[in-house]
Amino acid sequence: MQRILAFVFLTVTLSPANASETLPSKPNVLFIAIDDLRDWVGFLGDKQVKTPNMDKLAARGMIFTHSYCAAPVCNPSRTALMSGLRPGASGVYENNADWRKSPAAKVPNLTQHFMANGYDVRGAGKIYHGAYAPPATYWHDFSHSGLVGDVKKVERKTAKKPLEGTWGNGNFIFGPLAGGDESMEDYHIVDYCLKELGKKHDKPFFLACGLHKPHLPWQVPQKYFDMYPLDQVKLPKVKANELEGVPAAGIKMAKPLGDHKTITEAGKWKEAVRAYLATITFCDDMIGRLIEGLDKSIYKDNTIIILWSDHGWHLGEKDHWRKFALWEQATRSPMLYVVPGMTKSGSVCTRPVDYMSVYPTLSDLCGLGIPPHVQGKSIKPLLQDSNAKWDQPAITTYLHNNHAIRSEKWRYIRYDNGDEELYDHDVDPLEWNNLSKDSKFQSVKKELSEFFPKDNLPDLGKKGAKSKDK
Repeated sequence: MQRILAFVFLTVTLSPANASETLPSKPNVLFIAIDDLRDWVGFLGDKQVKTPNMDKLAARGMIFTHSYCAAPVCNPSRTALMSGLRPGASGVYENNADWRKSPAAKVPNLTQHFMANGYDVRGAGKIYHGAYAPPATYWHDFSHSGLVGDVKKVERKTAKKPLEGTWGNGNFIFGPLAGGDESMEDYHIVDYCLKELGKKHDKPFFLACGLHKPHLPWQVPQKYFDMYPLDQVKLPKVKANELEGVPAAGIKMAKPLGDHKTITEAGKWKEAVRAYLATITFCDDMIGRLIEGLDKSIYKDNTIIILWSDHGWHLGEKDHWRKFALWEQATRSPMLYVVPGMTKSGSVCTRPVDYMSVYPTLSDLCGLGIPPHVQGKSIKPLLQDSNAKWDQPAITTYLHNNHAIRSEKWRYIRYDNGDEELYDHDVDPLEWNNLSKDSKFQSVKKELSEFFPKDNLPDLGKKGAKSKDK
């Protein structure tokens, strides 16, 4: 009998449930950042893409069906999210602006805020824009590539040989690769995070995992291309004249004689869409590895998960490719939260939110307080109740004084030169009918214009400088 009691005692005291009682009381944060992922994920209703791992993760928490970037470009989007300052308040509007020389570097950034509040802050991959890495003081430990050494050294170690079917030039290249998953940089970024999840942490941790794909080049192992037979690939829905009704400032952003002309004249539209789909599914597999590692760790039940992408992507809509625009496709991207003890499995929020909410929300959820400089609002009330009152639209800025306001019903764009676009998403989700000149909607524009940012600092980037990240 004494032996049985001793065995029961040891079983209870050493069980995972009891082991978790020794963990730090504050929740951990697993911060998953994806590059260039538009709304083509299964959990947002896309029927073509294969994203089983993200879909399973989404089923564990709350998805936001209308989440939008603060800027449709890598550098300003990430600068805004991480600093808490909108582009107009930092002057960072493009990839050629060094945010480290802007007001965004003079306030506590998100990682610094967590460090100052007792968190162990670590990460790997692309969190800030690659050209402008923050000082080492922004992290306790960080690896850009997931391995020792820089990205180029990693690429030299891997067998990333292009296969037949590769097409493109410059930055816009796509096609299958000969190597396996382990030949990809993102694989090793996940490895870094898995090692961190396998460690014993005495303090709550903030662990950032920044995945590069589906950013160009769209080159991933052959098996991902095989998942999308070319004859089954469906193109985005477009009309004969996509730019009908779009003002001059919008057409200038679309650049219809650029990528779109090149791709369509080469007859490579389907091939390009296939490559984008393949790259998304590779990203999904990496997320699957990461979440499997979390689930096997002792931190599973005490870790907040946030997954987001820095902006959307055009694939020919508005005769436009890439981001760099203020329409739905460039500004909408996936975001989900899993908050233990708060979010219900499979919950959905349809309120419009932008990524300025991330800094205050994570601070709120972890009980850290929200610094006064932060310009976004916490969406904790929506995580608690997806139908809670929410009167804040999503706001996106691209270049100096060009803004888009997205409410539940409307998208209102106003350009620096005064050009406007207004779309009713209840009846026109593809934004084909610009209502901005219709006098019936003047009151709508007036109401939405109240949300345009008041800060519009001069562009920090050098005029005419080319972006290093297309």
